[in-house]
Amino acid sequence: MPKRILVVEDEPNMRLLVAEELMDAGYEVDTAENGESALAKFQEKPYDLVTIDIEMPGMNGLELAGKLRELKRDVRLVILTAYSHYKSDMASWAADAYVVKSSDLTELKEVISRLINM
Repeated sequence: MPKRILVVEDEPNMRLLVAEELMDAGYEVDTAENGESALAKFQEKPYDLVTIDIEMPGMNGLELAGKLRELKRDVRLVILTAYSHYKSDMASWAADAYVVKSSDLTELKEVISRLINM
């Protein structure tokens, strides 16, 4: 059974790119455009890993990561953001990995593969 990933990203083109790349890599992928939608989907079905954009309208990615950890302590979380300065932010430590966005998703796919197969 393929591993299930939830991609949380407010920017439509990036959301589509990440989802397609992960589906091509053999994962089952759902998407959410914001934190509220992600929480609802996360409570509906189990996910092995969640990628989370930090800068989103409404609930930001760090808030979402904290809420997901409360719901399922052992879920794998990957922060995916364009802003490298968050790496030093204490709240980003709630994630298992931190990847700076790029159109080349090689690093993201490698991180996901490592985390999901632990």
